[in-house]
Amino acid sequence: MRGPRPLFLVALVLLALLGWLQYRLWFGVGGQRQVDVLSAQVERQKAANTDLQERNDALAAEVRDLKEPSSGGAAIEERARDEFGLIKPGETFYRVVDDRPIPAASAGAGTE
Repeated sequence: MRGPRPLFLVALVLLALLGWLQYRLWFGVGGQRQVDVLSAQVERQKAANTDLQERNDALAAEVRDLKEPSSGGAAIEERARDEFGLIKPGETFYRVVDDRPIPAASAGAGTE
């Protein structure tokens, strides 16, 4: 009866090793759970980076418009009129006010 005993011990050691490796894979440092958490963080950061890149592109386009000699003056003038409400001498400023009441369902829609 010497044959089965060493084979049983080898199988037991291999089973214990498999259990330990599975534990490390799923719950250990660098395991699947941690990989899932880090993957979610990477996706959130990519979304934030995309938003920031779009903002940077818009700002770079605005800077190009302001620096461009041919339309730079027009871009500066447009910005001054929009942001500061400036008008040229001799111009008449008109503000159009809509007196109709705004329906309650769409009062907040589309206003930014």
